[in-house]
Amino acid sequence: MTKSSVKPAIWFWIVGAIGLIWNAMGVNAYLQQAFNTESYRAMYPPEQLEIAANMPAWVTAAFAIAVFSGFLGCIALLLRKRIANGLLQLSLIAVIVQMGYLIIKGITTDMTMTIMIIVFSVLLVFFARKFKSNHWIS
Repeated sequence: MTKSSVKPAIWFWIVGAIGLIWNAMGVNAYLQQAFNTESYRAMYPPEQLEIAANMPAWVTAAFAIAVFSGFLGCIALLLRKRIANGLLQLSLIAVIVQMGYLIIKGITTDMTMTIMIIVFSVLLVFFARKFKSNHWIS
């Protein structure tokens, strides 16, 4: 079967678009934190900014890997490329590393968002596998 012979269902495009928007927000959050923008500093109290500033480099790297591989994975998904699966799996691993550290250290201030990030990453991997088995990505 070729890519052109199997037309994806509409929900393929919906999941891909939602995933892309979600990960674009993650990229934005990472860039604001990395560049310590004024809008980033305005969102958090000084104590929270201090915690973020003193985060180990490997946790910050996991954050970057999670959002950028998730963003690229969703682009690849919408382009119906097989690499989407691997990129989204890499994103999930990085999310687990980053969020695991935050949970273990008790640093997370919003457990709901932390859980949402993990669940969303798991769902994107699940859907990428489903799309691959449906021959919607190749």
